[in-house]
Amino acid sequence: MEPIDAPANLAKSSRAIGRVPILRKVEVRGLLILGVVSASLFGFLTIASEVREGETHAFDDAILRALRNPADAADPIGPFWVEAVMRDLTALGGYTVLALLTVLAITYLLMKGKRASAMLMGVSALGGMILSNLLKLGFDRQRPDVVAHLVDVHSLSFPSGHAMLSAATYLTLGALLARAEQSIVMRAYFIGVAIALTLMIGASRVYLGVHYPTDVLAGWCAGSAWAFLCWWVARWLQRRGSVEPST
Repeated sequence: MEPIDAPANLAKSSRAIGRVPILRKVEVRGLLILGVVSASLFGFLTIASEVREGETHAFDDAILRALRNPADAADPIGPFWVEAVMRDLTALGGYTVLALLTVLAITYLLMKGKRASAMLMGVSALGGMILSNLLKLGFDRQRPDVVAHLVDVHSLSFPSGHAMLSAATYLTLGALLARAEQSIVMRAYFIGVAIALTLMIGASRVYLGVHYPTDVLAGWCAGSAWAFLCWWVARWLQRRGSVEPST
């Protein structure tokens, strides 16, 4: 009868037990990401279906009119500086600002030697822009005409490109910065700022009269789904060793 190597067996058992919480943590995270993506897609499809059937006109028109002076549809409610603030906020979701932020983020990642992460950031931003334009062409919804537009617009309305691309870009940047932090407080701060910017940019589009509320809601849903999907792919590639690990 061969002797039993107790220390070796004990070490193997300890390593096996240690891997269980890690596997459970990965599984829970995967399920959470899947749940968020599924909920976002369900929200987008539900809104899109209602828009197709024309069931949202009363809701959309009521909110747009509520944000204007009843005697003048070109005069937004609130003091004069609110309109200036909304114009500045809406610019944060424009192609120029988002492209600049993406280029700066990619440059930073390349300087840190994180080439795979930089490539993922670029694919996320470019893919979100292409998806946004394809959805606009597919739904072919015209801009609101119940109130005057306070900024120039030249594209289709559904979904809101500003809402969708700001969600995709800022949430991706927030997750990117959060991955470089060990502090839970700092991680929550970056994600919170990303969410706040996304919400303010979308709200500014409705206030300025260039989007229906359902355009913005659908844009948030689609952008969030895309951002979390890209994040899930990044984590999957990270576990395979194709992407540089986070801090």
